[in-house]
Amino acid sequence: MSKVCIVCEKHKVIGGHTARRGMARIKGGAGRKITGRSRRTFKPNVHRVKIVDTRGRITTAYVCAKCLKAGKVKKAR
Repeated sequence: MSKVCIVCEKHKVIGGHTARRGMARIKGGAGRKITGRSRRTFKPNVHRVKIVDTRGRITTAYVCAKCLKAGKVKKAR
């Protein structure tokens, strides 16, 4: 099972990180120079919780913290 929110389908997103050196021009330097670029992943804040589904059964699912806080799923007791 992948770490995807079952409510809003939030999932892992691939982005980038830029490494820079030097002082900014506005601060009196010669400008920021790019020294490297690397790929990275942005992972969602998902939790494995027991929820009550639409049929009334208790199942385990991954739900993101935003959906849990908003009350979009009913947690099992």
